[in-house]
Amino acid sequence: MIWIALLAATLALACMGLGYVSHRLARRLREEVAAQAERDAVRDQKLKELVKRLDTFVDGSVRMGEELHELRRLVAPLPDKLNQIEQRDPSSLSFSQAARLVGLGASVEDLTQSCGLTKAEAELVSKLHQARQERG
Repeated sequence: MIWIALLAATLALACMGLGYVSHRLARRLREEVAAQAERDAVRDQKLKELVKRLDTFVDGSVRMGEELHELRRLVAPLPDKLNQIEQRDPSSLSFSQAARLVGLGASVEDLTQSCGLTKAEAELVSKLHQARQERG
């Protein structure tokens, strides 16, 4: 009978020990869950900030692409216009000569005075020359 009482006491102590360990593990698990929830909240906030930055970047890129497309549309006909202007007035100094002067560093004012070009024509020759230099 004493063995049964001793065995029961041992089992009771073992159950109490297991209960204590289970309680500590459960508390530690709750702490880990709370810490993970905090880390998840920080991660989610950072993710939201990154998404916002990405949206801003994409919007800016789209606008820049639209503006570039518009600029290409505006610049595309300029070489043809220059050819038309060159063919239109053969008595004045040719536009190819004006372009050479621009290549030598002539200003818009120099072209208007020495070549007889209007200010708009001289600016056109100058801008075309700059565009060719940037591409080439």
